[in-house]
Amino acid sequence: MTWFILRAVGLSVEELGRLDVSVLDLRWGGLALASVLLLLAYLYSAALWGVMVRELGGPRIGLVPALRIFFTANLGRYLPGKVWQVAGVAYLARGQGVTAATATGSALLGQAFSLAGATVVGLGVFLGEGGWGPEMGGGWTALVLLALVIVLTMPGILKPLLGLWFRLLQGKIPSGFRPDQVFGVRWVLLYVPGWALQGAAFWILARSLGMALTATTGLSVYPAAYVLGYVMVFAPAGIGVREGFLIALLEPILGAGGAVLAVVARIWTTVLEVIPALVLAGGYAGFPGRREGEDIGE
Repeated sequence: MTWFILRAVGLSVEELGRLDVSVLDLRWGGLALASVLLLLAYLYSAALWGVMVRELGGPRIGLVPALRIFFTANLGRYLPGKVWQVAGVAYLARGQGVTAATATGSALLGQAFSLAGATVVGLGVFLGEGGWGPEMGGGWTALVLLALVIVLTMPGILKPLLGLWFRLLQGKIPSGFRPDQVFGVRWVLLYVPGWALQGAAFWILARSLGMALTATTGLSVYPAAYVLGYVMVFAPAGIGVREGFLIALLEPILGAGGAVLAVVARIWTTVLEVIPALVLAGGYAGFPGRREGEDIGE
């Protein structure tokens, strides 16, 4: 799939190998700011998971345990398939008194609404510069996609769709799940700020490398590529596929430089995902799935 995308935008392996990364004008202050914003976005997503657990009737989870569960389970994204992250959340959340059904349900719902929020923020690619912008009818495309997101969050449509989503990801809707009339819209809007933070972090990263991206394109292109990479279930964490779509989206603006930015962004996001996850996972060393403060013999 990645090779097909590269061929579609006219880039070959030889051309990628000849890219001159020495022309990058790295600004460490911008890189640091981008990294802080990305970490804040991850923290925000972890906190939202804890809120979702409460909405499904689960116990209140403190911020630190929620971060530990969320970041540790996030390592499952780097395994093929999309179920390992959800399975990790369900397993680790038992230590906080969360039932398997509630933990799995909160993870699955979080994924669904996170993708919807990323889609909303990613619509900016149709409003910015380049071959995907207004000159190609991008404004109408963005309007249609936004209307589709709104329609899909209507209560009468949302619940059957969530049932299908749960079945596809080998789960089931918790029996106590009773969404109110604005449940879908509320949760899409809750995830939008987190994706806006991630988009802003990506834009600042590009600027810190000396690449000229407008704010509209910079904020939206990363969430858009994430959604496209996520639906490719064979790619762990969207590796390769997400970069291919990033290159396709950026090529009309940055040319071959978009490939450099895509690779740098993958390394950058992986480091900021994996290192905190490994640090937080240390809290589970030797005690997986056990409630904090519980004696081994219990």
